[in-house]
Amino acid sequence: MPENSPVFSRRRFLQTAAVAGTAVAVAGGPGSTPAALADAGSTGFPELPASVRPWFRWWWPDGLVDPAEIAREIDQIADAGFGGAEIAAVHHSIKDKSVLDPAGHGWGSAPWIAGVEAALERANRRGIGIDLTLGPAWPSATPTITPDSTAACKELAYGAVKVAAGTEYTGPVPPPLVAAHGDVEEKLRYVHAMRVNAANDTRKEVGLEPTSHIDLNDAVADGQITWTAPADGDWYLFAYWERGSGQKPESGPHTTPESYVVDHFSAEGTRAVIDFWEESVLTRELRRLLKRNGGALFEDSFELETDALQWTPKIDEEFEKRRGYALWPVLPAILLNNENTVFAFDAVLSREVRHDYWETVANLFDERHFRPLRDWAHRLGMKLRAQPYGLNTDAIASSAILDVTEGESLGFKNLDDYRALAGGRDMGGHLVMSSETGAYQGGAYATTWKKIIRTMSGAYAAGLNQTVFHGFSYATAPGVQWPGFAAFTPYDGKVGFSESWGPRQPSWIHINDISDYFARIHAVTQAGSMRADIAVFRQTGYSKTGIGVGWLTSSGVPLGWTHQLISAPLLDLPSARVRGGRLAPDGPAYKAIVIEGDRFYGRAATIPLDVARKFLSYAKAGLPIIFVGEWSAATIPGKAVGNENERLKAVLTELFAHPKARVVAAEAELPAALSDLGVTPDARYAATSTLLNAHRVDKGMDLYYLSNGKHAESSKGVVAIDHEVTFTRSGRDRVPYLLNLWSGEIERIARYTENGDEVTVRVALQVNQTCAVILARKAWLREASTGLHAVSTTADSVHYRGSRRLQIRAKAPGTYTTALSDGRTVTTEVEAVPAAITPAAWTVAADSWLPGATPVETVKEKVTAELTTLAPWSTIPALQDVSGVGRYTTTFALDASWTDDNGAYLELGEVFDTVRVTLNGKALPPADLINPVLDLDGYLKKGVNTLVVEVTTTLNNRLRLSDPGVYGTNPRQAYGLTGPVRITPYTKKNL
Repeated sequence: MPENSPVFSRRRFLQTAAVAGTAVAVAGGPGSTPAALADAGSTGFPELPASVRPWFRWWWPDGLVDPAEIAREIDQIADAGFGGAEIAAVHHSIKDKSVLDPAGHGWGSAPWIAGVEAALERANRRGIGIDLTLGPAWPSATPTITPDSTAACKELAYGAVKVAAGTEYTGPVPPPLVAAHGDVEEKLRYVHAMRVNAANDTRKEVGLEPTSHIDLNDAVADGQITWTAPADGDWYLFAYWERGSGQKPESGPHTTPESYVVDHFSAEGTRAVIDFWEESVLTRELRRLLKRNGGALFEDSFELETDALQWTPKIDEEFEKRRGYALWPVLPAILLNNENTVFAFDAVLSREVRHDYWETVANLFDERHFRPLRDWAHRLGMKLRAQPYGLNTDAIASSAILDVTEGESLGFKNLDDYRALAGGRDMGGHLVMSSETGAYQGGAYATTWKKIIRTMSGAYAAGLNQTVFHGFSYATAPGVQWPGFAAFTPYDGKVGFSESWGPRQPSWIHINDISDYFARIHAVTQAGSMRADIAVFRQTGYSKTGIGVGWLTSSGVPLGWTHQLISAPLLDLPSARVRGGRLAPDGPAYKAIVIEGDRFYGRAATIPLDVARKFLSYAKAGLPIIFVGEWSAATIPGKAVGNENERLKAVLTELFAHPKARVVAAEAELPAALSDLGVTPDARYAATSTLLNAHRVDKGMDLYYLSNGKHAESSKGVVAIDHEVTFTRSGRDRVPYLLNLWSGEIERIARYTENGDEVTVRVALQVNQTCAVILARKAWLREASTGLHAVSTTADSVHYRGSRRLQIRAKAPGTYTTALSDGRTVTTEVEAVPAAITPAAWTVAADSWLPGATPVETVKEKVTAELTTLAPWSTIPALQDVSGVGRYTTTFALDASWTDDNGAYLELGEVFDTVRVTLNGKALPPADLINPVLDLDGYLKKGVNTLVVEVTTTLNNRLRLSDPGVYGTNPRQAYGLTGPVRITPYTKKNL
């Protein structure tokens, strides 16, 4: 982090909001605006509201819950500093669902409703939010429909028979090649024939001639057809069958009768969900509690499972109305069998009709599912939150509709997956993007908070600003083993997905450090309005693909550039206007739009005609527009109707000739075009770096979240950094402050340079380490109101001491020079610095956590060990199978030469999971788990000092023995403090 680290003033940035037994303002769920940070400095920062605090997914065994236990768990969540919980009926770990009594205690039953009411009653008292999933598990489903219901999820299966040239086919209409799931009604919708055209063959697809289409519906009688193929080649006879998919929500049954997934593309499907809630779930009391709480209805993954084509009745009518031509004659090129296309026309036409089909599906998804659900949620006083991906739909556009759009750490492999959702969120005028965070396959009871931090640190630089942890399990269920019910473990008899957080985990004793850390990140990344340098136009608005955007992702981000993805529907929003050369000036304020070929359709140079017209108007209003690739023969994305492509060419010709537009042949030419157009990033680095940044503006204050990492469990390719970063500021009177996201302490940075609207600060971060730099008024912190600062120093660091004095710190004797902002250079002699100290011996006292008399009871035994060398517990016989909490105690002495001019840093080295430190009986601020270095200034004393380092573990090493059938094959984890631990003194000198 900036050079001042790890030293901060004693002013706390943001304190813990959730205090045991204290009622605070009701959270309002993810999406509520946090307290303004711009006004915080003069009065001290406000307490963090629940709206910026992290959340949990709260997994229930359907309605087999006790209201008293529900209230107790709400208290546990609130006391731990979390902002809310999403109630979800998830119980993959329970093989025999009958023990959950779906008829009497299923999802939506009276006991389930009583549990939800108890949760809301307690949550409203504690000031935290509650979200509810729209159905049992996922996708959304209700028990009021069957697969044959109009409202049920549908698929289109096809039958096909090859008929040789000039031969007669007589027999039944070709039946579906993909069998139905269960006993469902199959409705014949269309029959036609097409000639084979080998010239259109691909490696996996049979080529067809689209102009050969023959409508054979009138030839069908009583399910039979007689037809003679023309003599000009071989033909395929096609029949299309509409039927219910028969899909049920995950890990059911959750209800009696069983629930079935609804049609997400029809008004009837959405109405079935709303009607069930209105008629069977929403009691008068539940409505009152929900409205008071202001949480959200939530839809999880849209995993519509079908081996055929996703379908909805009357999509053929909607397709023709929206696209201008009939669907049935081009359907063979769209058909899916086990998610793969089977037939093809020529490459261009295949691409066009496939694009048109899935764009129609996307339109229906937003219009008939998300919009009605959102509007209904608002009538209930709630919001709509969803993961808008998993289908071939425009997740970017959907994110502009949702109150809160959500991503996930498990499925998102590239930060552009988050940037896609962020573009929709910001153009739609919303505040929050949440993430389902911390799901690791096989990670149950073996996941550390450090692992989650490493996974997620980069995502907050890509637009994420709320975390919903995966998850918090209800205490118990029939037949479970210690340490209680866990939604995802065991999973098919093996170790399941992480994690079941809560008091069952040893790390819970430090949980407020974790919740405060994430809350501070959220407070920074939810403050004011987002700023992004570039909008990248995507013809196809998919997310959860891991597909980046060329130069900006691979080369621009390492130089400081930021970008988001936008799609065509966003340009119809009120925010899509240009002022002062910026698109969406009150939101992301993009400085330019970059248009690439469609990465999901062979990088085809396509753009909708109305979008091209808008881009022309934007250029005329002063917004730079840059096309990458060959665009001389550009077409609309779908099948052209009339002279659309000719009109597009005319618009693009005018656009390309405009002074604000550029066409570059290759991605490597993009930076030169941006420079030529005068576009620069808000943050920039002199050389490529693994540093990521996110910029927000709040009342003239600039907030920069910084992370040295990326979204991935592995940090391969990421290295520790130490270099200068130049930040753009909203006003020339703004100076830099450093926020420690772990301790909440904030200090005005004492060394920096200024150049007009820019401030340059040196930043040093370990891999996946984070911090925030805030550019605010000079008097924002009263004790650091002086205008004088250091420009450079040869000392280890320079700081403000009091309101007007600068102070250097040096870890070694020597002569140090410091250049000041008034032009003076000050020379300082440091005569002596005490030697570094490495503690020689440690006593470890561990609380070993063991199964008690019931699955939810934990007993603790004391285990001690004397260590002359720090080592993992797995190598210490007395500790190798212990899980729990360990307290390391050592002493060290400071001799009589120690003075008030001396201080020291405590470097903990490697620590497994969470840690807290006390020195001479006084608790130190929370340590950064990625780089656990603490300043001991003010805690040390002459003579003997007593240092206690408290560490926690997972439950893995104990579960290997207590439940070997599930966890026995797991290796022991290397618990404990393994160091090296070192106390490094420094000497302070005032300038």
